Amino acid sequence: MDEYTIPVYLITGFLESGKTSFLEEVFESGEFSDGDAGIYLRCEQGEEEADPKALKACKLDVIDVDSAEDLTEDFFKGLEEKYHPQRIFVEYNGMWDPDYIINAPMPKSWGIYQVVTLIDAGTFGMILGNGDMKSIIGNILKCSEMVIFNRCREDLDLAYFRRNVKAINTSVQMIFEHEDGQIIELGKDVPPFDVSGPEIDIDDIDYGLWYVDAIDDQERYDGKTVHFRAKVMKNRRFPKGFFVPGRNVMTCCAADIRFCGFLCKTADTGKLQHGQWIDLTADVRYERRKEYNGIGPVLYARDFKVSSAPVDDVVSIN
Repeated sequence: MDEYTIPVYLITGFLESGKTSFLEEVFESGEFSDGDAGIYLRCEQGEEEADPKALKACKLDVIDVDSAEDLTEDFFKGLEEKYHPQRIFVEYNGMWDPDYIINAPMPKSWGIYQVVTLIDAGTFGMILGNGDMKSIIGNILKCSEMVIFNRCREDLDLAYFRRNVKAINTSVQMIFEHEDGQIIELGKDVPPFDVSGPEIDIDDIDYGLWYVDAIDDQERYDGKTVHFRAKVMKNRRFPKGFFVPGRNVMTCCAADIRFCGFLCKTADTGKLQHGQWIDLTADVRYERRKEYNGIGPVLYARDFKVSSAPVDDVVSIN
C-alpha cells in the first residue's frame, strides 16, 4: 500500500463459485470488526447472501452494482463522499471483464490490495473444455493473486487444474478445499519424463509440462542438466550473453498462445539467430533475477546445435 491507504479486496469468480460464502467467512472471522466502516460492492446476486449480523459487525454498507459500466469516476467519488470507507470489499461478477475494476477510476487513496478468485472444482473441467469460458477464466486468473478451488472431489484431476492455472499465472497461489472444507495437499506432480538422474531429456510434446514444473519445483531441477529442442529468442533488452530458448505454448486457448522460455547464458550468442531452432543442452540453476521479479530458472548452455523445426510449433501444458 505504497500509494494508497484504503485497501480494496477484490473477490471474483463465476456465479455460484462460492464468493459469498468465502466473504461471509471473512466477515465472521472478526478480523474486520475493529470499528472502522467499510463498503461491500455486490456485483451479482446468487443463491447465498452474507449474514446481515456479520455485515453489521464489520460496519459494512452494501451497494449493489448492476453493470460494469456503472463503475465510473463519479460513482466511486460518490461512495467516498457518502460513506468515507476505510476498506472496500468487491464481490465481482465473473462474466465481466476484470479490467473494468482493475483499471477503474477510484479515488487516489484507494487501491487494489488483493485479488482472490473462487472456482468450483466440479465445473472447472467443463470450463476448460469450453473455448469462450476458458478465455474468460483466463483473463480472471491473469490478475489473481490467490485461487481457491472449493468443492473438490477425489474423482477430479486437481493436478491438471493446477497446471492449467500455473500456465496462465506462474506466481499465483492456490488452495484446494474438499467438499467438507478440509484443505487438500496435492504434493508434487509426476512428470511424464525421467527426473531421477542428473540429466533430463524433454520431448517436444512435454515442453509445456516441463516449463510449468520448472517454475514450481526448484528442488527437482536445480543443478540438473536438461536437453530439449527450442526456438531462439534474441532481444537487445536481454543482458549481454543471454538469449531465451523456448516454445509457443497454448496457456489458455487458441487465442492465448505465448512464447515461454527461460533465460539462457552462453558465450556464443553471436552464433545464434533469432527464430532458429536448436537442440540445447544446459545446466539449470535457480537465481534471483530482475527479469523474473524474484527467483527463477536460469539455463547455462553446455552445447547447442542447429535443428529442424518440429511438426507443430505450439505445445500445451497438458
